Amino acid sequence: MTVVSDSAPAVLREYYRILTGGIESYGDGWDLAPLLAEDLHFEGPIAGQATGAAPFLRGVRGFIANVQKIELIQEVHGDDGTAVLYDAHLPNGTSRLTEFFTFAEGRIQRLRILYDPTDYLAKGGA
Repeated sequence: MTVVSDSAPAVLREYYRILTGGIESYGDGWDLAPLLAEDLHFEGPIAGQATGAAPFLRGVRGFIANVQKIELIQEVHGDDGTAVLYDAHLPNGTSRLTEFFTFAEGRIQRLRILYDPTDYLAKGGA
C-alpha cells in the first residue's frame, strides 16, 4: 500500500511501507533501523523527547501493532524535510496525526509527531 506520493523522498516511502506492513513483518525493526539516523531526535506527545534510533524502534512497535490503515490527507516536501498529515485508522476509530521529518544523508534525522494523545489512546493507539 502506498501512503505518500512518488514525489516523497525514497526514505519516507519506505518508512510508511513499514508502518503499514503489520506487526508480523515489523519483527524487531531491522527493516526500519537503516532509515533512521543513529542519533535520531524524536519528539511526540506521549513519548516526550528521545535521542537515538533504538528508543524510537521500540516505541513505534505499538503504533504498527494497532494501525489498520493510514489515509494520507496532505504532504509537503522541502529541500531537507517533509510534513505529512494523515488519519490513522485504529481499532476504535480514527485519529489524526502530523509528522514533521528532517533528513540528512538519506536518513530520517529528526521526527516530530503531533496528535491529541487522549484521542489517540481512546481509539486504540499504543
